[in-house]
Amino acid sequence: MGQDQHKIEWRGNVPVSTRFDDPFYSLDNGLAETEYVFLEGNDLPARFRDGFHVAELGFGTGLNFLATLAAFRAANVSGRLRFTSFEAYPMSVADLAEALSPFTSLPTDVLLDTDAETIPETLIGTDFDLTIVPGDAFGSLLAWDGQADAWFLDGFAPARNPEMWTPDLMAEVARHTSPGGTFATYTAVGDVRRALSAAGFEVSRVPGYGRKRHMTRGRLA
Repeated sequence: MGQDQHKIEWRGNVPVSTRFDDPFYSLDNGLAETEYVFLEGNDLPARFRDGFHVAELGFGTGLNFLATLAAFRAANVSGRLRFTSFEAYPMSVADLAEALSPFTSLPTDVLLDTDAETIPETLIGTDFDLTIVPGDAFGSLLAWDGQADAWFLDGFAPARNPEMWTPDLMAEVARHTSPGGTFATYTAVGDVRRALSAAGFEVSRVPGYGRKRHMTRGRLA
């Protein structure tokens, strides 16, 4: 990737973005948060099938991708998982390795077995196709011709990274969602929910993970 690497600091094993002053995942249990918010929030693994396409705003540590791949494999789905992530500020592979070190149950080797400084933009495995789209998410989505069955909206908190939650970007998310497709996100900020509803999603505020009272999920109407 040609972008600047994401500069981070550490709180234990949890990486924190110095650009946005926000952790990449829950300080309590990042994997449990991913499984609750993004997998359960999109009714996964029940919906998995060959060619199921997950798209994500914010690749971060790769934790969401790895948890999704692990769930896809555990569900014994024959075929391939497609996963597309939009990322403006990639982490170095060295930082990824440290950030993912607590999650020994995940297939981290599929990301970390590289000599590159950052994860390649395309990774093809035996049962997955991973594409990391570099640059500004809104501009990238305007040019993207893909359709996702499920969206993981995982930008940093709206108050810290508002560009990842604008009504225009949420409209692009909807435009790139398959009929009946879904989204899930950890945030329940009213402006985000209203933007997703205006974009065409049936939006629900539901109990959040851990200390977060609420999160948001929805289905394309």
